[in-house]
Amino acid sequence: MIEPVGFNIISLLRGVTGMICVLGVCYLFSYDRKHIDWKLVGGGLFLQLVLALSILYIPIIGVAFEWIGKAFVKLMDFTHAGITFLLGGTLADKSNFSFLLHSLPIVIFFSAIVSLLYYWGVIQRIVGVFSWVLRHFMNISGSEGLVASGNIFMGMTESPVLIKNYLPSMNRSEIFLVMVSGMGTIAGSVMGAYVGMLGGNDPVSRVLFAKHLLSASVMAAPGAIVIAKMLCPQTEPVNDTIVEMEKINKQSTSLDALAAGTSTGVRLMVNIAAMLLVFIGLVTLVNYISSNIIGHYTGLNEWIKEFTNGKSEGLTFQFITGTILAPFMWLIGVPADDIMVVGSLLGQKTILNEFVAYAQMQEWKAAGMFIYEKSMLMSTYILCGFANISSIGILLGGMGVLAPEKRGMITRFGFPAMIGGALVSIMSATIIGMILG
Repeated sequence: MIEPVGFNIISLLRGVTGMICVLGVCYLFSYDRKHIDWKLVGGGLFLQLVLALSILYIPIIGVAFEWIGKAFVKLMDFTHAGITFLLGGTLADKSNFSFLLHSLPIVIFFSAIVSLLYYWGVIQRIVGVFSWVLRHFMNISGSEGLVASGNIFMGMTESPVLIKNYLPSMNRSEIFLVMVSGMGTIAGSVMGAYVGMLGGNDPVSRVLFAKHLLSASVMAAPGAIVIAKMLCPQTEPVNDTIVEMEKINKQSTSLDALAAGTSTGVRLMVNIAAMLLVFIGLVTLVNYISSNIIGHYTGLNEWIKEFTNGKSEGLTFQFITGTILAPFMWLIGVPADDIMVVGSLLGQKTILNEFVAYAQMQEWKAAGMFIYEKSMLMSTYILCGFANISSIGILLGGMGVLAPEKRGMITRFGFPAMIGGALVSIMSATIIGMILG
């Protein structure tokens, strides 16, 4: 039974404490604490709060996000028509949910749609609006605003292409922002897969998670600027000129764009499936050693089962990561009964990837592991980003090709950018948790 949590002064104080803790971590690890622009930090946090409050409590904004969420779900239904044609009614039956058959194919369809919308210029116009707001509200350069906005819809290797001609002349703070914004957000092409994983076959649940995943992606744009500019403040002159968006693909027709997006989606789907197979297999291997051997013969498994009231099966990878991160989860406002569950999900996302973590979240959600709905929604925001160890290599490879003269700087920023990206998602979750109560 998932319990709701009402807004109260305690939840407000814990939310404020969580925000202070996240900012404190950024201050502690900042490259130059004396030059942190606190006005920019305050403006970014205010913008995130306004976005969160608007989505949750202003009817017209909330309805708009819900409508977009329903549009995502409808697109997923269109994908299911293709799956049914390819696999037949029995295998495609939604009552027998399979991640491989019902979630991963959505990546292909969404990738094709994103490519088509980009060819028509729809995404460029939306990105331009977000970029204008960020530039004027947070006093950042045009290239920074463009790439931070682009990450709402594109992946961490695609969005830097929007400003590829400006990357060679960008200073260290700007380069770091490009990397953090890539780590702290997700791509529109994979959002449908997350919705399918978390919502399962329930249309209402799908719309709920689509709305919050979209909200998390939008909130991450100003959040990434705040975190990046605290960790690596702007100390060098900025060439703030009007930045023209570069064309990512050069398809000649709508059909060509659709075909290119489909091909990209196929590669992405195969890559995701392969990563899940390997990483989940590795977790099972680690659990065999830690639980079936160490935990079994030392008696730790029984003690852990009793200590967690049966929530943990023993000395598993999930239990270890949950235990390490549980205190931090309490500080950011996660209900005490769920701190180990949410902490474990964050650990799995950071060490492995967000797909493994979302798959685990869906499994635990179905098993009733979450006591509070607030914990489940906060987990949705915490996992909504590409900040994991394997993404460092992907980002270094992508940006290194676009700006080879900056390769040394990009390499040094790899791990700090991953930490920054994780903090972006945690900040969004803290703000949402504080408002939810």
